[in-house]
Amino acid sequence: MKKILVANRGEIAIRVMTTAKKMGIKTVAIYSTIDRNAPHVRFADEAVCVGEAPSNKSYLLGDKIIAVAKSLNVDAIHPGYGFLSENAAFAKAVTDSNIIFIGPEPKAIEIMGSKLAAKDAVKAYDIPMVPGIDKAITDVEKAKAIANDIGFPILIKASAGGGGKGMRVVTKESELASQMQLAISEATAAFGDGSVFIEKYVASPRHIEIQVMADTHGNTVHLFERECSIQRRHQKVVEEAPSSVLTPELREKMGNAAVQVAKACDYRGAGTVEFLLDDQHNFYFLEMNTRLQVEHPVTELITGVDLVELQIRVARGEVLPITQEELAIKGHALELRVYAEDPLNDFLPSVGFLSTYILPEGKGIRVDNGFEQGMDIPIYYDPMLSKLIVYGDTREEAIELLSDAIDHYKVVGAQTTLPFGKFVCEHEAFRSGNFDTHFVKNYYSPALLKKQYEEEAKIAALIAVKHHIQEQHTLRLPTS
Repeated sequence: MKKILVANRGEIAIRVMTTAKKMGIKTVAIYSTIDRNAPHVRFADEAVCVGEAPSNKSYLLGDKIIAVAKSLNVDAIHPGYGFLSENAAFAKAVTDSNIIFIGPEPKAIEIMGSKLAAKDAVKAYDIPMVPGIDKAITDVEKAKAIANDIGFPILIKASAGGGGKGMRVVTKESELASQMQLAISEATAAFGDGSVFIEKYVASPRHIEIQVMADTHGNTVHLFERECSIQRRHQKVVEEAPSSVLTPELREKMGNAAVQVAKACDYRGAGTVEFLLDDQHNFYFLEMNTRLQVEHPVTELITGVDLVELQIRVARGEVLPITQEELAIKGHALELRVYAEDPLNDFLPSVGFLSTYILPEGKGIRVDNGFEQGMDIPIYYDPMLSKLIVYGDTREEAIELLSDAIDHYKVVGAQTTLPFGKFVCEHEAFRSGNFDTHFVKNYYSPALLKKQYEEEAKIAALIAVKHHIQEQHTLRLPTS
């Protein structure tokens, strides 16, 4: 494998290319017209424009991307995450073109891309699942009967869903018909598939996911868990590894279950098996993401493993160079997704011109970044600017390090999730480890964040006054 095309943009494109370069592999970037001067374009050895700014006219043009790869004699394509990363048809088209797809087989992507098919695939492996139905439903009366059988509240979920789209919590029968129609409509618009199913709504859940890696020689390992319970709109914002609530016994059980899920679909490469953990520490299979996750750096930091390097080695047909027994957790890592969103305005996108953009630096700080000062934030893509990742010997040390790194991350020109990250770091529920996926609903409000702003401004003003008085005192000291 001498040349890899990264079918993505921003920080993940740079992340993949960094490892490729370390391995002596040439890199090709693709870009849209609006990304012409983006950092990932300059970072690559070669770069090709694949279309206009909207992703359906550039980054989602699978056939065009493959044509570019062929013209440049590319050996492999890495899809990153998002865009075409979980598109089975694209994966098949890549392999049919005699190009290596750095990811799982198309069949595995297809199975795990449908929540219903995924549940069906893992049935034989005795994996715990949330009570509910395992087939799509459109009949409201039938849905009412099922809901009453498993008991309210229930969750309506899109089979092809992700990111909270096509998902509705229903607390009573009278709401079911309207919420079901909304879920079907949203799922159809987002995924082109209106299939929904019903399952029991797990109260106070924690979102725990297990990183797995499998080669083509029958070896599958898990690289422990990530806690992803701090979310807004069912999308993760703060992630950490390891989780503060898993015992060694529960960690082993969940890790083994994740390996079984991977084996159920003959998985190859990096994947993540997601679970819900209830307040009694019962865990339930949720879904499998057949790609590298946004939050993969926290796993890399606690295991000392480069997951992208393993992806490439597995794609080349190599045997996994690590065994389960050789893997161990060391230290604690936290990640904050730095989105161009306004936490004071319901986390709505906040695009603009980055007149100031200064990254924090120091021991234990890693920033996977896709932007630089003087750039505009495009409106066409996910508004994530970077991932701020920290590593410490203990969870307490990592929290303090993240809080300090946030203070030294300077952004002018757009609102970001940095203040929200600070709020999380300072909240007792997070610091104690006693929180769940309802953290935002239970503890966060724009008013509280504004209050925090005001208190920090007051403290800063007092410090400034104190320094001024000290300086004046020093200036007045008589000279001998």
